[in-house]
Amino acid sequence: MKETGIPMHQLEKARERLKDRAKITPLLRGETLDRMIGAQVYLKPENLQITGSFKVRGATNKMLTLSREALEKGVIAASSGNHALGVSYAAKVLNTRAVIVMPVDAPKIKQAKAKALGAEVILYGTTSKERYDKAEELIEAHGYTLIHSYADEDLMAGQGTIGLEILDALPEVDLVVVPLGGGGLLSGVVSALKGKNPNIKVVGVETEAVPRYTVSLKKGAPTTVKLNNTFADGLKVVEPGKLNFEIIRALVDQVITVGEEDLRRGAKALYMESKLVVEPSAAVGIAAALGGKLTMKKKDKVCFLLSGGNVDEEKMIQILKG
Repeated sequence: MKETGIPMHQLEKARERLKDRAKITPLLRGETLDRMIGAQVYLKPENLQITGSFKVRGATNKMLTLSREALEKGVIAASSGNHALGVSYAAKVLNTRAVIVMPVDAPKIKQAKAKALGAEVILYGTTSKERYDKAEELIEAHGYTLIHSYADEDLMAGQGTIGLEILDALPEVDLVVVPLGGGGLLSGVVSALKGKNPNIKVVGVETEAVPRYTVSLKKGAPTTVKLNNTFADGLKVVEPGKLNFEIIRALVDQVITVGEEDLRRGAKALYMESKLVVEPSAAVGIAAALGGKLTMKKKDKVCFLLSGGNVDEEKMIQILKG
């Protein structure tokens, strides 16, 4: 890829492919959060997406680029949950087989939903590296096509359609805050936003427990970090993708981290103030704002991307008690 970021023509092509295949989620005004956060709050609720997460966009866009022969052999994904659901849903719609390698501690709700969509679920290991190693083993044996959860241009383009939708609804947005795991979502969204308006500020937020981008950006290269326990199960990626890293290093204005207590606080605030059920991974942006880690003015129009809402009942109880 010669230019920095996913090219606009690729993002627009993804938007065309996803017509009638993924929801155009609304942009909600979060007035009740204004005072708590200190800005004009807007919410992009991908928890209302078809599978309860943004992941269906990238997975569907990627699979629509595959040959008929590849689809006949089936696809495989390594995922802690939401990507699994996106791939499972797209496979069902496109009438192909999906095999999903999930960690042994994957949320039960995500396992059940993937199986309900017709996917074969294999529980293996706890780290993303272990899952991908297992996926490669199965690809060698069966000829499946890997649908990577973040390190793929077509997948990033699918996720980037969220950025295009934000600009359609709020072209004067000042700041967009995006959850950061492997980097597929942030890479796509920042490409769309900066491609249309380089003056929009874009911030990525990851958990302190697994700060793969914070460490990598300091070292100047993708770096593997230790997988510590975190409430944000959707952000358990220990190393950035190489292309994701280059895009984020070049285009994202700031990457910050949040702690576990702030994660609970952020998810609870979204439930109590905006009546939205989101998983902790989706609440990292609100958590950063409530923790005073974002620089904003009261007049700023700030959009928080809420990446998903597939949260176990037990975890939701912990959120509300926190």
